[in-house]
Amino acid sequence: MHAPLLRLPFFWDEAGFYIPAAYDLAHSHTLIAKTTIDTGHPPLSAAYLAVWFTLSGWKPAVARIAMLLLAAFALTNVFLLARRLTRTSVAVATTIATAVYPIFFVQSSLAHADLTAAAFTLWGLRLYVEERVWPSQFAFCLAVLSKETAIITPLALIVWELWQRGPEAGRSRIVRASTNLIPAVPLVLWLLYHHHATGRFFGNAEFYQYNVTGALSPPRFLLALAQRIWHLFGTMNMLALTAAAGVAMFFPPVKDEAGERPRIAIPVQLMFALIMVAHVVAFSLVGGALLTRYLLPVYPLVILIGMSTLHRRIGRWEWPAALMVIFFVLGLFFDPPYRIAPEDNLSYKDFIELHYRAAQFLAQHEQNNVILSAWPATDELTRPYLGYAHQPFQVLPVRDFDVEELFRARQMRSQYQVAYLFSTKYESAPWIKSSLWEKLNRQFFGYHRDVAPELAAEFLRGKIVFLARNKGEWVAIVEMEQPSRVASADSPRD
Repeated sequence: MHAPLLRLPFFWDEAGFYIPAAYDLAHSHTLIAKTTIDTGHPPLSAAYLAVWFTLSGWKPAVARIAMLLLAAFALTNVFLLARRLTRTSVAVATTIATAVYPIFFVQSSLAHADLTAAAFTLWGLRLYVEERVWPSQFAFCLAVLSKETAIITPLALIVWELWQRGPEAGRSRIVRASTNLIPAVPLVLWLLYHHHATGRFFGNAEFYQYNVTGALSPPRFLLALAQRIWHLFGTMNMLALTAAAGVAMFFPPVKDEAGERPRIAIPVQLMFALIMVAHVVAFSLVGGALLTRYLLPVYPLVILIGMSTLHRRIGRWEWPAALMVIFFVLGLFFDPPYRIAPEDNLSYKDFIELHYRAAQFLAQHEQNNVILSAWPATDELTRPYLGYAHQPFQVLPVRDFDVEELFRARQMRSQYQVAYLFSTKYESAPWIKSSLWEKLNRQFFGYHRDVAPELAAEFLRGKIVFLARNKGEWVAIVEMEQPSRVASADSPRD
């Protein structure tokens, strides 16, 4: 299913953070990225990719296949966890639904640290449910070394162990809860090393401000919390499964030859619920962008509980389960009636293909000129190993293409000859538009509207020589009427 996606160049945060971090580790042998922004993320994800690149070459397909191996490992643990808690048929349905759920499917071949952390987290959770506590801590340690936010699950398990009631004595329960502090040890060691090397415990000031200090306000938290709840239980057709499970709860349990169909033990369901709550709350407090991939470790838990509920309370449960899988597959290809990020379904493929076509046009016609553009195109044009350009371009960066930045770009017209414009926000068409909601998104989540390419070209006093669109995304190459003072006077035009 991923075969058509394997050779796609790297996308957005892949190109901006994760692939350059692996490149620095492979070529400069540094655990902290030097050629890109320092995010402060632990190095295991970058090391994993660096090994594969070193062995097989710097091609996008190498990273995508490497990530698919991790996705397969995650799905294996989803199946084993579901089979232990329910019947094999439910485990099969859960695994298939997880594999094709748009967010999980897309992340399965993208080189983000979130998939690595989710795979090890699901492994650790499965081992923990099997009461293999010490091996589970090893898995959680690997998860934390992939991305620091993976510490959420062990911390939630500490609360779970202290909260639940049982025959165990209080001291024994405290000891069991304390074992979940083990993954904090490698995380603390990494933070100390990072501080020793950079003078900071976390990423650079810009990254930290955007993802932590800039996100800490009560109004933003409440808005983010509402969106996070929707992300977990509603987005990308997950609402179909949660609604079906909710309706199924009105039916009595089905009895067949073996007796009443079993359910997942209530204590286990409560443990899963606590882990979900921990993720929703934590990622409402931190994270500048409300990316759905941050909840990657808990989507399988929602799907597992939903499928188990359908099995327990619907006689021919296979039909609604199959319908849920169909809904998920449709979500890959069709945008929902609300705003999403391109990486929530296969819209990211359209983004990459548009940028690749624009880069090829620039290589044919503008290789020797200075190009004004915004991130991530600035990285796409200056890092050939990302898969867009064979030779690096000279670029002049701007933040985005809203009115304010275009004013700044107009003032710098003498410094570039070509403007590479594109949609920095995916403008899908929501069914319901709210000026208040847009205002809140502008205030708290950095939302903006890019100026349309025709208006931008007119404002910059240039001429569009390349324009391509696909649904809510576009790219435009604009040649300036006034030659750049920076471009070489004797450089021939292609």
